Amino acid sequence: MKIHLKTAYTFTSVMMLALNTFSQQDPMYTHYMYNTLMVNPAYAGNRDALTITALHRSQWVDFQGAPIVQSLTLHSPLKNNHLALGLSILNDKIGPTNRTSLYGDFAYRMDLTKKSKLALGLSGGVNMFKANLGALALDQQADPSFQTNINNRITPNFGFGAYYSRERFYMGLSVPNLIENNYSSDGAIAGSEQRHYFFIAGALFNLSENVAFKPTTFVKVTSAVPIQADFTASFIFMKKFTLGAMYRTNDAFGALLGFNFTEQLFLGYSYDWSYGLQTGKYNQGSHEIVLRYDFLTAAKKQIHSPRYF
Repeated sequence: MKIHLKTAYTFTSVMMLALNTFSQQDPMYTHYMYNTLMVNPAYAGNRDALTITALHRSQWVDFQGAPIVQSLTLHSPLKNNHLALGLSILNDKIGPTNRTSLYGDFAYRMDLTKKSKLALGLSGGVNMFKANLGALALDQQADPSFQTNINNRITPNFGFGAYYSRERFYMGLSVPNLIENNYSSDGAIAGSEQRHYFFIAGALFNLSENVAFKPTTFVKVTSAVPIQADFTASFIFMKKFTLGAMYRTNDAFGALLGFNFTEQLFLGYSYDWSYGLQTGKYNQGSHEIVLRYDFLTAAKKQIHSPRYF
């Protein structure tokens, strides 16, 4: 079956992305500062309430086979305020491949001073990977590399992290997946995971009574790949409305919007465009939306609000 030039380019790009995603990068998030539990298990319980965060990312819109990511996290401190639990669910689809992950998170939180805390976190769970390679339209249908599908390959993994926080500053280090699983099966093209090291940090500065400045960063390190860093600068107006800009090294730039409807409910949207990739000729950028809700009980009324981290 012949394929057109643009289709061939799309297929080649998506396949290269699909094959390298597990060896080079986990799903990227422009809203990493709101989706912190997916990055670092030690964040569990940090908001001192039962917190639910849902995120959807459509990357490279109108580009065939482009990444689509959904995540859902829940976390809360326990009755013993030094302990916290969390749950992280991820669905990551790229071209003919799909990975679904389910992880439990545990954090132990310590008061270093009256104004600072250190949390140590562990996560453990499973990844379910599948690749429908036989459904691809190829020029040579008999290519053995694409004849064998990978159906629901389940692999375990675990990770750890450390998270330091003050009221107006935080930073964290984490390794979400320590085991480097291999997804190849009977000659099928797939790939393998490589260990990732993450660093996050952020701060809050009051510029006036009604305006605050919040810079954040997310640095990703893995072997044989250039270090990638997100830099985000956001302004918060009236403790309600957030407007920001982001830059991802050698990849993208974009903008973020957010609104606190109540002390408990936050909605955020972002748009970014990958200037450094040839795919930019064929897509309409990437869209991301995040929704977060804190279940504040009467016993939690003394919690400082709004909580920016």
